[in-house]
Amino acid sequence: MTGKPIPPLPQNAPVILEMEHISKSFGAVTALVDVSLKLRKGEVLALVGDNGAGKSTLIKTMSGFHTPDRGKMQFNGSDVRFSSPRDARALGIETVYQDLALVGDLSVYHNMFLGREQRKRFLGLNLLDNQRMRQLSRTYLDTLGISIPSVNSTVDMLSGGQRQCIAVARSIYSSPTVLILDEPLAALGVRESAHVLGLIQNLRRQREVSVVLIVHNYNQIFEVCDRINFLHAGEIVLDASTSETSEEELIQIVKSGLGKRAITAAAG
Repeated sequence: MTGKPIPPLPQNAPVILEMEHISKSFGAVTALVDVSLKLRKGEVLALVGDNGAGKSTLIKTMSGFHTPDRGKMQFNGSDVRFSSPRDARALGIETVYQDLALVGDLSVYHNMFLGREQRKRFLGLNLLDNQRMRQLSRTYLDTLGISIPSVNSTVDMLSGGQRQCIAVARSIYSSPTVLILDEPLAALGVRESAHVLGLIQNLRRQREVSVVLIVHNYNQIFEVCDRINFLHAGEIVLDASTSETSEEELIQIVKSGLGKRAITAAAG
């Protein structure tokens, strides 16, 4: 990563999203067990864990896709209960899943405004304002530092990293307070991952959006995240600042047995 060092998150940064004693089961399968989590304003929080640890269930609960069986959530200090993703989006919680929800044969600028197209009246007709959407998309992508040869290009002509950046940029354009990224670096090469990591670094530098990032590469965690929550068997067994631990310590903790006692012993 290049650029000036990013100042640490202020210790008095307010909590924007809090989950308290969240549990969720699907029939006989328990996905989340008494999970408590805090996300502060402007923070980038890494959510890590093996497949089946409960990461997807947790972010789908944050984003209104799942309703918890027990526990409560607070947003900006007020209790909330989401019945659908629409409820979460109304509060500014946006999620970018692995499938990205982009339309490959549409242009970059059409994807940027998918579902909220700009329109104009002409001779009594309600038409798409393609010129305005092109201009706004180009300006906004340049502001975020996203390099796309042309906003007229169809999405399926872009690299994986560029597509990921477009999906993230579209979510940011809606002015979210919380942005959840579900494995945005999966299946990307080193160069493509650098595009996405750079975008996350810019968000972290501005400290205007809180980010929850599901990621598997521990090295990348320490590049772009302020704090780590490690999930194992539906429980958060580690909550640590990236400034107070290291990649080597995290690997040691993971190998030590993934239990709360092991975490406590390793931390002590």
